Amino acid sequence: MNERAAAPGALVLIEDLVNTLNIETGVDTLGTADGRAPFGLTEAEAPGARDLREALRRACLAHAGHRLPEGAPEPPPLDELLAAAPLRVTVDAEGAAALRPAVGPPDSTALAALTAGVAQAVAAAAADGTWMRLKACEAEDCHWVYYDRSPAGRRRWCSMSVCGARAKMRTYRARRA
Repeated sequence: MNERAAAPGALVLIEDLVNTLNIETGVDTLGTADGRAPFGLTEAEAPGARDLREALRRACLAHAGHRLPEGAPEPPPLDELLAAAPLRVTVDAEGAAALRPAVGPPDSTALAALTAGVAQAVAAAAADGTWMRLKACEAEDCHWVYYDRSPAGRRRWCSMSVCGARAKMRTYRARRA
């Protein structure tokens, strides 16, 4: 499912975080020290990172016009999780303003830094029009996050050769039955 190019700019952070869970195999890399290392997370911070991951997945599903499967646990609202992000506005010498993670107290945990990085990425992507193109695959056994580079922005699957082909084959078989 990784045949695609990475999302642009800071969206790659969100793409990488959401894709720490492979729904098809059940492998959750946040459950290992090596899987948490790229985000600087401790084992104690993994549950909070999972909440953030699933709230982001829900947003990416919504971008593609999909919903969580029936019976799937509802993640905390992304808006609530990002409200806790320690951010500040910076202005450079040319007068350009940007959101940046705040460093140091009151909450200098890796999870707080990750949440701030995600909030910064969302704000930047919303400003440049790329946020809505970060989507989750329609396939219920996948939901891999990808950046939709199609001209019309209507891509439905992370991979046409895998998830798209499976969906089309299911549709074909259903029509023939």
